Amino acid sequence: MNDLPHTTLRGTLHVLWLSSLAVPLISVLREPTALRWLGVLGLLVLAVAYAVTLRGGPLWALVAATLVTIPLVAPVGPDELSTWAWIGGAAAGFAPLLLSGPWRWLAAIGAVVVSGLVGFFVSRDHTTYQMIAASVGVTIIAMAGLPMWFAGLLGQARAGREAQADLAVSEERLRFARDVHDLLGHRLTVIALKSELAGRLASTDPERSAAEAFEAQRLASSALEEVRDAVHGYRAVNLPEQLEAVRNVLQEAGIRCTVSEVPVDGERATQLALALREACTNVLRHSHATWCMIDVAVADEEMRMTVTNDGTEKPSGEGNGLRGLRERLAAVGGQVSVEKSGDVFTLQVVVPA
Repeated sequence: MNDLPHTTLRGTLHVLWLSSLAVPLISVLREPTALRWLGVLGLLVLAVAYAVTLRGGPLWALVAATLVTIPLVAPVGPDELSTWAWIGGAAAGFAPLLLSGPWRWLAAIGAVVVSGLVGFFVSRDHTTYQMIAASVGVTIIAMAGLPMWFAGLLGQARAGREAQADLAVSEERLRFARDVHDLLGHRLTVIALKSELAGRLASTDPERSAAEAFEAQRLASSALEEVRDAVHGYRAVNLPEQLEAVRNVLQEAGIRCTVSEVPVDGERATQLALALREACTNVLRHSHATWCMIDVAVADEEMRMTVTNDGTEKPSGEGNGLRGLRERLAAVGGQVSVEKSGDVFTLQVVVPA
């Protein structure tokens, strides 16, 4: 049985089945013989069965009660009122509402056919019975089925909006996770490098060691501020500044770095700056590089950045950093490609200009 709708529509169904029994009840009460009481009994059984079924009871009880009314109600009442045709019409109208799948329509058609058979045996007028049954069935479907259908559409729309909201939250969480990875991955790598350098210089060059320790502290404070900005979605990265910072970090790590760039700005430049951070982190963490070349160019309405270094030892599979970078750039129409030739690793990032 289909799930019945909320209280308002459930009340509409109760009103409809009571209305469908009004004419049969009038017809039964107009029966001059004692058969009227059998008809009243049949209608009472049917009314109880409808009430139980519409409140979630077994459907077979309603089917059985409808069949019981054929010998009890059909022969009762004036022929012109077509007593049982209204009951058959109610069965035809409620079948699509209470059943699911193709059976709902087969049951509705079957109720109209049975109404015609009952009319033939009672008054030899199967056409009138079928017309009444079909009209009552269509009326019930129109008055109750359409509101149920609209209620279903409303529920689907509400579920769709909730799913869309959940998806937006998930995407924002993924964005934040990628940003935090980029920020902390790069900063913490540099902090670890400077802390290690400060430790090595502590005994031989205390002043240089103190300077490196102070720089590590400054970087930690800067990382904290950038994480706070990322939380509020206000982070903006300047590409020229990032290029200079990467060059200095790599040179302090003993890596010869050359930078070739053209002036670029705007949101696309920010995307390249974020990609540069990831590239620098990969060079420091996943290679024993002695040189690194960074080339930024604009050509054919696109911005292209190429980062190449030697001494790579990273496996061929992508890590979380490259995967997150690829997802972020895909959202703005960008592309990421990597190539490894011997110990030389090349990362190329392309975004629309």
